[in-house]
Amino acid sequence: MEMKGAGGRRGTGPKKPSVSKSLKAGLQFPVGRISRFLKNGRYAQRVGSGAPVYLAAVLEYLAAEVLELAGNAARDNKKSRIIPRHVLLAIRNYEELGKLLNGVTIAHGGVLPNINPVLLPKKTDHAAVIEKA
Repeated sequence: MEMKGAGGRRGTGPKKPSVSKSLKAGLQFPVGRISRFLKNGRYAQRVGSGAPVYLAAVLEYLAAEVLELAGNAARDNKKSRIIPRHVLLAIRNYEELGKLLNGVTIAHGGVLPNINPVLLPKKTDHAAVIEKA
Protein backbone atom coordinates (compact mmCIF):
# COMPACT_ATOMS: atom_id res chain seq x y z
CA MET A 1 0.00 0.00 0.00
CA GLU A 2 1.62 3.17 -1.20
CA MET A 3 0.59 6.72 -0.27
CA LYS A 4 2.14 9.63 -2.09
CA GLY A 5 2.03 13.19 -0.79
CA ALA A 6 -0.73 14.73 1.30
CA GLY A 7 -0.77 11.73 3.65
CA GLY A 8 -3.80 10.15 1.99
CA ARG A 9 -6.02 13.13 2.65
CA ARG A 10 -6.71 14.12 -0.94
CA GLY A 11 -9.36 12.53 -3.11
CA THR A 12 -11.01 10.43 -0.43
CA GLY A 13 -14.57 11.22 -1.50
CA PRO A 14 -17.02 14.06 -1.41
CA LYS A 15 -16.10 17.08 0.69
CA LYS A 16 -18.02 17.46 3.97
CA PRO A 17 -20.12 20.61 4.30
CA SER A 18 -18.50 23.28 6.46
CA VAL A 19 -19.98 23.69 9.93
CA SER A 20 -19.94 27.21 11.36
CA LYS A 21 -18.87 28.01 14.91
CA SER A 22 -22.37 29.37 15.55
CA LEU A 23 -23.90 26.06 14.51
CA LYS A 24 -21.50 24.14 16.75
CA ALA A 25 -22.40 26.38 19.68
CA GLY A 26 -26.12 26.23 18.88
CA LEU A 27 -26.41 30.01 18.50
CA GLN A 28 -28.06 32.36 16.02
CA PHE A 29 -25.57 35.18 16.48
CA PRO A 30 -22.40 35.01 14.31
CA VAL A 31 -19.51 33.69 16.41
CA GLY A 32 -16.99 34.12 13.57
CA ARG A 33 -17.92 37.74 12.99
CA ILE A 34 -17.78 38.55 16.71
CA SER A 35 -14.36 36.87 16.85
CA ARG A 36 -13.19 39.06 13.97
CA PHE A 37 -14.52 42.18 15.70
CA LEU A 38 -12.74 41.26 18.93
CA LYS A 39 -9.45 40.74 17.09
CA ASN A 40 -9.68 43.81 14.85
CA GLY A 41 -10.89 46.02 17.70
CA ARG A 42 -7.59 45.50 19.52
CA TYR A 43 -9.26 45.02 22.89
CA ALA A 44 -6.43 42.67 23.81
CA GLN A 45 -3.33 41.24 22.14
CA ARG A 46 -4.85 37.78 22.03
CA VAL A 47 -8.42 36.48 22.07
CA GLY A 48 -9.26 33.02 23.41
CA SER A 49 -11.36 30.61 21.38
CA GLY A 50 -14.20 30.59 23.94
CA ALA A 51 -14.52 34.37 24.29
CA PRO A 52 -16.43 35.06 21.05
CA VAL A 53 -18.76 32.11 21.72
CA TYR A 54 -19.56 33.40 25.20
CA LEU A 55 -20.04 36.97 23.97
CA ALA A 56 -22.32 35.80 21.15
CA ALA A 57 -24.41 33.82 23.67
CA VAL A 58 -24.73 36.85 25.97
CA LEU A 59 -25.70 39.16 23.09
CA GLU A 60 -28.24 36.63 21.82
CA TYR A 61 -29.79 36.32 25.28
CA LEU A 62 -30.06 40.10 25.70
CA ALA A 63 -31.59 40.49 22.23
CA ALA A 64 -34.12 37.74 22.94
CA GLU A 65 -35.04 39.32 26.28
CA VAL A 66 -35.56 42.79 24.79
CA LEU A 67 -37.52 41.40 21.83
CA GLU A 68 -39.80 39.36 24.08
CA LEU A 69 -40.59 42.35 26.29
CA ALA A 70 -41.03 44.64 23.27
CA GLY A 71 -43.38 42.08 21.71
CA ASN A 72 -45.44 42.09 24.90
CA ALA A 73 -45.55 45.90 24.82
CA ALA A 74 -46.69 45.80 21.18
CA ARG A 75 -49.42 43.28 22.04
CA ASP A 76 -50.56 45.47 24.95
CA ASN A 77 -50.97 48.34 22.47
CA LYS A 78 -52.88 46.04 20.09
CA LYS A 79 -50.14 46.20 17.44
CA SER A 80 -48.57 43.33 15.53
CA ARG A 81 -45.34 45.16 14.67
CA ILE A 82 -42.63 46.20 17.13
CA ILE A 83 -41.66 49.87 16.82
CA PRO A 84 -38.96 51.82 18.73
CA ARG A 85 -41.60 53.02 21.20
CA HIS A 86 -42.30 49.43 22.23
CA VAL A 87 -38.57 48.77 22.69
CA LEU A 88 -38.26 51.84 24.91
CA LEU A 89 -41.29 50.88 27.02
CA ALA A 90 -39.93 47.35 27.40
CA ILE A 91 -36.47 48.49 28.50
CA ARG A 92 -37.57 51.28 30.86
CA ASN A 93 -40.27 49.20 32.58
CA TYR A 94 -37.87 46.29 33.25
CA GLU A 95 -35.66 47.23 36.20
CA GLU A 96 -32.48 45.34 35.26
CA LEU A 97 -32.51 46.33 31.59
CA GLY A 98 -33.32 49.90 32.60
CA LYS A 99 -30.26 49.94 34.83
CA LEU A 100 -28.06 48.39 32.11
CA LEU A 101 -29.24 50.81 29.40
CA ASN A 102 -29.63 53.83 31.65
CA GLY A 103 -27.72 56.33 29.50
CA VAL A 104 -29.01 55.01 26.16
CA THR A 105 -31.27 57.13 23.98
CA ILE A 106 -33.59 55.22 21.64
CA ALA A 107 -34.47 57.20 18.52
CA HIS A 108 -38.24 57.74 18.11
CA GLY A 109 -38.79 56.07 21.46
CA GLY A 110 -40.46 58.97 23.22
CA VAL A 111 -40.63 59.10 27.02
CA LEU A 112 -42.31 57.05 29.70
CA PRO A 113 -45.79 58.27 30.59
CA ASN A 114 -45.43 60.00 33.94
CA ILE A 115 -47.72 62.56 35.60
CA ASN A 116 -46.76 64.05 38.95
CA PRO A 117 -49.49 63.15 41.50
CA VAL A 118 -49.71 66.83 42.57
CA LEU A 119 -50.96 67.74 39.10
CA LEU A 120 -53.77 65.18 39.09
CA PRO A 121 -57.30 66.45 39.90
CA LYS A 122 -58.30 66.03 43.53
CA LYS A 123 -60.74 63.24 44.27
CA THR A 124 -63.94 64.68 45.75
CA ASP A 125 -66.48 62.72 47.72
CA HIS A 126 -69.72 62.71 45.70
CA ALA A 127 -71.96 62.36 48.76
CA ALA A 128 -70.48 65.45 50.47
CA VAL A 129 -70.96 67.55 47.33
CA ILE A 130 -74.63 66.51 46.98
CA GLU A 131 -75.46 67.31 50.66
CA LYS A 132 -74.01 70.82 50.38
CA ALA A 133 -76.21 71.59 47.37
